[in-house]
Amino acid sequence: MAIMEWTDNLELGLAPMDDTHREFVDCYNAMVQADDAEFLDRLDAFVAHTVAHFDQENAWMDKVNFPGCHRAEHDRVLAVVNDVRKRVAKGDLALGRRLVEELPAWFETHATGMDAALAFHLQTLGFNFETGEIGNPAALADVSCSTAKAD
Repeated sequence: MAIMEWTDNLELGLAPMDDTHREFVDCYNAMVQADDAEFLDRLDAFVAHTVAHFDQENAWMDKVNFPGCHRAEHDRVLAVVNDVRKRVAKGDLALGRRLVEELPAWFETHATGMDAALAFHLQTLGFNFETGEIGNPAALADVSCSTAKAD
């Protein structure tokens, strides 16, 4: 399995989001490089990061009424990751390694689609990541799931 490279394509131009995404890549790469004895520990670190990562994005979405389809995708991914984690703990390392194979394609699609739409929306609103305030409330509008996905 190859490590995941951070590329300009993944850069969204919002430091809090980009920093979290770089951490995702780092946690992922730690799983790739883990031997069988340390794989579960690295998977646990990845799960902890992913929960915090998704909770952070979900909180931003709550503040700006971003569509629930993005949160629903987070929920689906966490359900799969948690299920795989349970199976790895019971000895199914092959399933854990299979998850690792699938994550890069999902992450690139999610980051460049749903997360890019969220980043654009937050930028349009003048969202302040430190205070949670919206600098341009006039830009608040309903965003549908179809506008929150990449075509």
